Amino acid sequence: MPGPSAVLTALALSGLPVDRFCFEGFLPRKAGERLGRLREVAGERRTLVYFEAPHRLDDTLAAMAEVFGVERRAAVCRELTKTYEEVRRGPLGELAAWAAEGVRGEITVVVEGAPEKGSEEVGPEELVRRVRVREEAGERRKEAIAAVAVEVGVPKRVVFDAVVAAKNAAG
Repeated sequence: MPGPSAVLTALALSGLPVDRFCFEGFLPRKAGERLGRLREVAGERRTLVYFEAPHRLDDTLAAMAEVFGVERRAAVCRELTKTYEEVRRGPLGELAAWAAEGVRGEITVVVEGAPEKGSEEVGPEELVRRVRVREEAGERRKEAIAAVAVEVGVPKRVVFDAVVAAKNAAG
């Protein structure tokens, strides 16, 4: 007889939509492969559930913030159904910073699905702000523009044009 399920428990505790979800298991250990896998599901609208080793959690959350956006909501659930159970909720950027200090235990990460394309009204100023946040975090402009386009659900050209217009306006 199966015992408690970390996937279902994490979903229930995450505070994120649970009507539709997909379980992705463990991400690849190598950084390039991990980024590639995350890019494959960047537009997935269902809630995503992952298992992760505690010593890789900070790298995984940083990669998720890079691909999904620093503002995408998530929950890190550790030691579920055990004495020292803990659930940390917040934007991926904040969770990545928190995990950099080191986390122990069995980890389940729940990530909000991508917003419905066109559902988010984002003006050019906000597009430029999001690109700048990613650039300040070390991402190259080309990748930042592509990620923001996926995040917001607009063509890359729209984000690129907003960045160029802001640069020209600044002088």
